[in-house]
Amino acid sequence: MSEEVNAAAARDERPVKVEVRHLTKYFDTLHVLDDVSFDIKKGEFVCVVGPTGCGKTTFLNLLTKIYEPSEGTLKIDGELADPKKHNLAFVFQEPSSFPWLTVEENLKFGLKVKKLPADVIEQRVERIIKLLGLEEFRNVYPASLSTSTEQRVIIGRAFAMEPDLLLMDEPYGQMDIKMRFYLEDEVLRLWREIGTTVVFITHNVEEAVYLSEKILILTNKPAKIKEELVNTLPYPRNIASKDFIDLRRHVTEQIKWW
Repeated sequence: MSEEVNAAAARDERPVKVEVRHLTKYFDTLHVLDDVSFDIKKGEFVCVVGPTGCGKTTFLNLLTKIYEPSEGTLKIDGELADPKKHNLAFVFQEPSSFPWLTVEENLKFGLKVKKLPADVIEQRVERIIKLLGLEEFRNVYPASLSTSTEQRVIIGRAFAMEPDLLLMDEPYGQMDIKMRFYLEDEVLRLWREIGTTVVFITHNVEEAVYLSEKILILTNKPAKIKEELVNTLPYPRNIASKDFIDLRRHVTEQIKWW
């Protein structure tokens, strides 16, 4: 059995981390999400794609408990998701660093809020700084950083929390192609190193195929899961390979609603 097949088999044996059943959302009479059920395994990288306006961000906000579902349940480790109990972290498209804090202080912020021991905070932050190559920026304020470096800090801050669930909402939507690929590789490196469970919302099919172990393809509103697709392409992925192009074409065809 090849190393790639062995790795795939090991991933299949991971326990369920997140269990979503019959998730449904109405805003008054507007039916946005309809009876969505799926599981996410511990440490899995899941991308969510769908037609424009289908409700991907609403879907994410239900996972974060910003919105309460009209029907259905969301469980983490077998318990109903509760931001007071479970460690959830978020990365959004808009810059969200704290301008009055240095890079190092930004990375420490959430850990201090959680009141982790000082030595744990130092250890985690040093690890993130090293993994993301932020050594020269540790005492710099966000206003002096490039957009891509600031986004690295935001991503690092989220991973430093070692969250039960990390939710990312189109974090590279405003980046050019070269910077997008660079930051995607940074996220994959952090994910492999730390083992966080990730749900990544994107409208970019190529990004979903490049990053994911599993792709959830949503229909048009009211959104259901049209397909739950396991992505077995080996890492690192070659975007010019026939297998990559074929998978990208399949996902693209699936999200068409006309």
